[in-house]
Amino acid sequence: MIVRGAVLREMGLPAPYAESRPLQVEELELAPPGPGELLVRIRAAGLCHSDLSVIDGSRPRVMPMLLGHEATGEVVLSEAPGFAPGDVVVCAFVPSCGTCAPCSEGRAALCEPGAAANSAGTLLNGARRLTGLHHHLGVSGFADHAVISAHSAVKIDPSLPPEIAALFGCAVMTGVGAVVNTAQVRAGRSAVVFGLGGVGLSALLGAVLVGAHPIVVVDVVPSKLALAQELGATAVVDARSPDAVEQVREATAGGADYAFETVGSAKVLEQAYAATRRGGTTVTVGLPHPSQAFSVPAVSLVAEERTVKGSYLGSSVPSRDIPRYVALYRAGRLPVDRLLTATVGLDDLNQAFDDLAAGASIRQVLLF
Repeated sequence: MIVRGAVLREMGLPAPYAESRPLQVEELELAPPGPGELLVRIRAAGLCHSDLSVIDGSRPRVMPMLLGHEATGEVVLSEAPGFAPGDVVVCAFVPSCGTCAPCSEGRAALCEPGAAANSAGTLLNGARRLTGLHHHLGVSGFADHAVISAHSAVKIDPSLPPEIAALFGCAVMTGVGAVVNTAQVRAGRSAVVFGLGGVGLSALLGAVLVGAHPIVVVDVVPSKLALAQELGATAVVDARSPDAVEQVREATAGGADYAFETVGSAKVLEQAYAATRRGGTTVTVGLPHPSQAFSVPAVSLVAEERTVKGSYLGSSVPSRDIPRYVALYRAGRLPVDRLLTATVGLDDLNQAFDDLAAGASIRQVLLF
């Protein structure tokens, strides 16, 4: 079938993207789903820094590629058991096979075949259903239709608005999961979040959900800091301040029990580590360029019993966590709708990524 989608053929074109136009809307040939796969009519797809990282070249991927990894839609054709036409699904950007060693240990985010497929730009089984193009993280949601592995799909409540449902596929699962699954933050413990994009604000929502206190947030955008206060942050710090780390340490009586870095910067990760108290845990969620290195005083790991943890996909099991987070949203415990900045059309994506790069938005969502 012929579909319409946004294709990236070359990474690293200069901003502003409204002028260089790295994303080109094209008519594409999409093959039908094979065994274990679904044809999904995409209803909405979020614009994430992980997409921007591919566009600007800081997260290298095989080219050319149909972008978009945070998406929701309706099953049109199913070649997989457990799914039928009309089912509404959220796409998970790591397909989990369920049988490799990490999957068997409940660590779906580290699925080995899923990681290999994502690196190669294919679906879980190694196939490509886009003629002449690679898939983005098994989803390629910046198109009106997609073929995905059933292992990338999680059924959800069909009444959820698509512009909200899409957010659960990356921002919410990653940010809330970093707090709930990776760090396992306990009530009454202090937390700090560096970076207030969709993932960072989701981490804040997760910290509020589990009863962390105090909760400090750090960012350079005043409007994001103000929103964070509305969502439950007890203190805000302007990241441009030369004493930002000291402000965090003062607000948490010597350092946070848990520090979350969501920017994708080794420098910010070092700040997060410095803002963590003795015996505390520093969690990094952002994806810096592979060339960036992270340096800490080695003796502090032992003498201060410090922990540094990575969190990918929020250490989530998507089939377990997405329905839980949707239920918490329905119950008013996770106000995910506050992350939505604007909805855009397919032809607006280049300008929308300019807005994202400038920090002018939290989550813009492409609607079909």
